[in-house]
Amino acid sequence: MSIAEHINQINASLPKHVTLVAVSKTKPNNDILEAYNAGQRIFGENKVQELSTKYESLPKDIEWHMIGHLQSNKVKYIAPFVSLIHGVDSFKLLKEIDKRAGQNNRTINCLLQVHIATEETKFGFSPEEITELLSSEAFRELKNVRVTGLMGMATFTENEAQIRQEFEGLHQLYTTLQTQHPQLNTLSMGMSGDYPIAVEAGSTMVRVGSSIFGERNYH
Repeated sequence: MSIAEHINQINASLPKHVTLVAVSKTKPNNDILEAYNAGQRIFGENKVQELSTKYESLPKDIEWHMIGHLQSNKVKYIAPFVSLIHGVDSFKLLKEIDKRAGQNNRTINCLLQVHIATEETKFGFSPEEITELLSSEAFRELKNVRVTGLMGMATFTENEAQIRQEFEGLHQLYTTLQTQHPQLNTLSMGMSGDYPIAVEAGSTMVRVGSSIFGERNYH
């Protein structure tokens, strides 16, 4: 199947309220343009340099999402154009995004990353830390970031019951937080291997790469 056919098939399988982020990391511009010509407008990258290069050379109505681990010293390169930063995993990073957004006269939308996996290698806040952060004075002082939701990555395992449990736990935290913070409207969870489970568990945004573009090209 072509990239366009994959895009159409995945979109057809997703409920209307779920947004598809096409993960284009390591993929050439022609592949992205094929997805773009099939109607896809939201693309995710995990490396700042690759994201900046693609932004320069591809259509300007693309919404670029930063989906990888972001270092504070790299924020300035994407602050002028990024639409959504998925993996905000520290208050220090949130403050830097706020500062760089202000310098560009922008408000940047962000998702707070919650650590839901059993692997130590994954980044993110604990549920307690997120709850505390959102009600803190320091958070209220930030003027150029808008926290619009949460993001999480399940454990890399064949055990679907465990994946479902991790996603359902994150969804529960999300709905609990929404009662105090109604601006939260995005729950980004689910990738190529597990997005159907994530959608069943309440995800509103899925990040799909290899199911659209084929396996990644690591050089």
